[in-house]
Formats: sequence, C-alpha cells, structure tokens
Amino acid sequence: MWSSNAIVLALLLLVGHVLGQSCPGYSSFSQMRNPPLSTGAYKLAYQRPSPECRTFNSSLVEDALSGLKDEIYDVDLYRLFENTYPNTLDTAVKWRGVAANNSEEELAFIITGDIDAMWIRDSANQIAPYKMVLKNSTDKLASVFRGVINLQARYLIISPYCNSFQPPPESGISPAQNGGIYSVTPPYDRNIVFTCNFELDDFGGFLQLSHDYYTATGDADFFGKFQWIEAVQSVLAASEAMRAATYGPDGKWIKPAYTFQSQTMSASGTLANNGVGMPVNYTGMARSPFRPSDDSALFDFSIPANMMLSRYLDATAAIMDQLPNAPKGLAGQMRDMATEIRDGISHWGVVKAPSGKQVFAYEVDGFGGQNLMDDANIPSLLSAPFLGYLDKNDTVYRNTRDFILGRSNPWWCEGPYINAVGSPHVRPDAAWPMAAIMRAMTSDDDMEIITAIKEILRSTDGLGLIHESVNSFDTSDWTRQWFTWANGLFGQMIMDLADRKPHLLKESFQPFFIEKD
Repeated sequence: MWSSNAIVLALLLLVGHVLGQSCPGYSSFSQMRNPPLSTGAYKLAYQRPSPECRTFNSSLVEDALSGLKDEIYDVDLYRLFENTYPNTLDTAVKWRGVAANNSEEELAFIITGDIDAMWIRDSANQIAPYKMVLKNSTDKLASVFRGVINLQARYLIISPYCNSFQPPPESGISPAQNGGIYSVTPPYDRNIVFTCNFELDDFGGFLQLSHDYYTATGDADFFGKFQWIEAVQSVLAASEAMRAATYGPDGKWIKPAYTFQSQTMSASGTLANNGVGMPVNYTGMARSPFRPSDDSALFDFSIPANMMLSRYLDATAAIMDQLPNAPKGLAGQMRDMATEIRDGISHWGVVKAPSGKQVFAYEVDGFGGQNLMDDANIPSLLSAPFLGYLDKNDTVYRNTRDFILGRSNPWWCEGPYINAVGSPHVRPDAAWPMAAIMRAMTSDDDMEIITAIKEILRSTDGLGLIHESVNSFDTSDWTRQWFTWANGLFGQMIMDLADRKPHLLKESFQPFFIEKD
C-alpha cells in the first residue's frame, strides 16, 4: 500500500513535469517513502529522482544496475543497491563546467547534501565507487572524475588547510552562508572556503581519487596538463609543516602552522589551548587536528589518516614519475614522506591493548599518549585493508579488528537491530551503517558479511537509503537521510561482492517472523 504522503508527492511530481516546473528538492524527496515500494518484507521506497531530475546520467552506472538485477536474489537488497549506488550522480553533481581561464580544464562541483559546499574528503569518496565501472578516459563519466580532481587541486593550492569549499565563480552559484565565528591560521577567503577544519584525510582523499582515475583509465597525461602537480606540492608542503614538533631542540615552543579557535557549544568544535591544540612530539607522521568526522582530535597524530596519506603518496608517485613537466625529485619526495610516515606508524602507532595484544591506536601524540578506539568515519582503523595500507590478514590488524568490533572499543554500538562502530560525532548508542559496510568489505567470512548486510537492510526505516547513524535499539531514530558518501559505499560493497563472492548475492536477506499461537 502506498502511504497518503507518497501518493501526494507522486501527484505533485506528475503535475510538476506537466507544467515544466523545477524538480523537487532531494532533501525533502528523500524523506518520503516514494513508490513503487519493493515487494520484500522491508517494502523499501524507490528513491531515485526521475531521469530528467538527476544531476548526471551515466550509461555505465545504469548498465551496472541492470546487469546485477538478475544476479541479486533478494528484492529488498536489489532495491537498496539501485537506490544507493547512483545516489551521488543522481543528486549531488551540482555543477559541471570549465575553468574561466582554460576551456579544456574540466571542473565538477559535488555537494554532500543540502549545503551548496564541497568537502574534499567527501567528494573524493562520493565519486570513488564509480571507478568500478570506469574503463577509459573518453567516457562521459571520466569527465566527472577529472572535474572533481581539477577543482580539488584548485582548492588545495589556495587553502590547503581547509576542508570544504564554496562553489567556483564559474558556476554562477552564490556562496553558501556559514555564520560561525572562527580565528584560523593561516587566514582564508570566505568567498572561496566554507569551513577550515584541517583534516589530514583530505590530502589522502585527493590522492586516492587521482590514483583511482589513473588505475581505471591509464590516463597519465591528464595529470600534467593543469594544476595537479602544484596541488601535490601544496599537499607535501602542508604535510611537512604539520610534522613539526611542539618544541624545538632548544625547548622553545614553536607555534604550529595551523591554529583554529571558534565560538561553539561543542567541545569538539574547536581546538584546545586557545586554538593551538595539544602538544606533540616528532614522530615522522603529520598532525590532523580534526578527524574525518570534522570533530577535533584528542591526540593529533591520527593513525588511520596517516595510513591513508602514506599509502597514496606512494601510489601516486608512480603518476608523477611519468610527467615530463614534474619538478625533478618530486616523486622521490612523495615516496620518502610515505616511508617516513609508515615508519612513524610502526614505531608510535602500534601499542599494547588491555588484552596484552599489539594493536593500532586510533590517535597518539608522540609522548606516550594514546587513544584506543575507532570511529566509523573513513579512514578508520577498520578500513586499513580497504585503503590498501596493509593486508587484512596482518597480525596487528587482526588484533585491532577484534578490539574494534566489541565492547573494548568505547564507540562500539550493540543492539537488537544493528551492531557497528559509531562515532563521538553523534552519541554512544548510534551505530553507523558505514562501519557495517566496511566490516563486510574487509572480511572474507561469509557469515560475517551476511550478518552485516542483514543489519544494514533493517536500518533504513523503510526509506531505502543509508543513514549516517541509526539507534541500535530503534531504527526509526536516525540521522541524515541523504548521505551520498555512505550510499555510494554500499553500492561499492555490492559491486565488490559481485566480483569476489557472487554466491552471497544469491542469498535471501528477508527477516524471519515467528507467528504467535
């Protein structure tokens, strides 16, 4: 049965098309259980805008959806896949065009949701799942990758310490309003920058997306044409500055390259010590005063973020090697920093858990301070094999995984509906389906994967989209219905399973109901 709200919305959409009115805003559209509902027990809504209302249409993605329709046995699982995998393309490609000063430089502005701003980390992760269908540089979809990489490069050159940005002037979109009061070093232009939380994983995200595009297409020439080399230099310079210790050899305090202080009601919305953060020792790693969640860190050396940066500095050095206009020695600098960060992780980031086993800490400070936890946001410790930093059978990773996926982790959320890592970004009882997805993507155990998928399916509250977080005891209590990053990651998980464990897609994921006498 269609709900009265769904019928009203369907009629409004029909009238809107007839009258040539604008498409409905997805922020409200995605909160409705839009028909037709899936025929399984979960009766999941159909959450794709009509083709003319989608922000980008890709035949490669549509072919992937239709190609798996007969391979996925469970109708609810397929509905969740068809809603989520194209979600970024359907809803978040706010603008595509070219640079004002170079008609060959493609640009793409990707929003995370209902704010017209582009996060470096999010946009990289939003586009990344489409690497699985991208085959060559001539496809229309490849232009989105190039457009995002080019725009990210521009932003990272202008304000490398900032994390989210306003629409480019070429788009004609007015800058979004951000009324926060901040004191930030270095200063930034609010007409260009939306928020300036320095998160090291932004650098990793930019390099990862570059690697994804190159690996899928083999198109190395693209990286030498515009501002990619300069952006990598900016990343290296900022990373080097953020490797500095708090105290010099003479014991004198050294003001950090980045400071952030804001007027906020949240302790995680600003940095301690009047914006300079907590002291750190030299470790070879780079500081990340803010986490991938946008929350301030407890200790500044984020192990997952440094894992990601090390991995993709090394990987993209192979691209730099091929560029005739790259400065001599730049690829070597990338590899050297990658190695030094990896050595820092091995020395400072591997610690003894209460169980007595060696595990990766989530954060350290180089003085002995260590934070034993994991956060659902990626990069996470759980995601280390997904990032390509290590093998999923690595002994320290296996120990860490056991620690993360249980009560020893203070942000492990457990209940009758979903059991997954949460985040201080929300609250202790809010499990993140993103972490359940990552659990499946980093596992070879069929039952573990099946269990994770079942929990994700029953977490959508019938809306058929991946939420940011869900109450483990009440699936109607969730945050963010429109979270394109998590949606795309679920689609990527299904595409991954179709490749490495296709038999699992033949399973039924329907709930079992027991009739009472």
